[in-house]
Amino acid sequence: MNVSSRIALVGGVALSSVVLLSGTALAHVSVQPQGEAAKGGYATVNFKVPNERDNASTVKVEVTLPADAPMASVMPQPVPGWTVTVDKAKLAKPLEVHGKKITEAPSKITWTAAGSKIGPGQFQQFPVSLGQLPENADQLVFKALQTYDNKEVVRWIEEPKDGAPEPETPAPVLKLSAAKDDHHSTATTKDEKDHGTEEKAAAADSTDTTARVLGVVGILVGAAGVAFGVLAGRRRSA
Repeated sequence: MNVSSRIALVGGVALSSVVLLSGTALAHVSVQPQGEAAKGGYATVNFKVPNERDNASTVKVEVTLPADAPMASVMPQPVPGWTVTVDKAKLAKPLEVHGKKITEAPSKITWTAAGSKIGPGQFQQFPVSLGQLPENADQLVFKALQTYDNKEVVRWIEEPKDGAPEPETPAPVLKLSAAKDDHHSTATTKDEKDHGTEEKAAAADSTDTTARVLGVVGILVGAAGVAFGVLAGRRRSA
């Protein structure tokens, strides 16, 4: 084997090792927003759960919601083949949402396989609507437990630190973007304006139609009057 062949072989082995190690490092439970997750707003996020085992399937996923940033609204989207439950816990400090005091908030989401599993070489996404997101935090940390059908439990609970190597079993972290205008309120206002415009247009169309109908009726009545007058004149002449 010449020098060039040896270099190519060593390079190929090194590259394969990097790819394999990178795949292993990335194969953990994570959370990503659909669009943006702005501070103080609402967001839909996906918890992505890959299967890291070659001889077992994932049958249960538990995600603990951050206790230091409770959210009043947590709504999982149904996932075929899985059941989902949301546990709640009492709050040390009540939340005020839309003028109402909330004394308890969702604390954990559990997905359990019911006719479906995450098999080797597969992953599953679990969508959840969350809100309101905190206004004074840059990220949210969700600790997760992944249970396999061989009873093994992987605890994705280590919080990543800036500037430090990634932990072996990192917890899912949701990065929050800068706060924006209240999109919901803006959209509602715009919808109301559009609705008002549509109502005015409909009213204008209705008025125009009524005027046309009355005009036609007036013409018909006038024609009938003329005809009646002509007939009456002929009878008198006769």
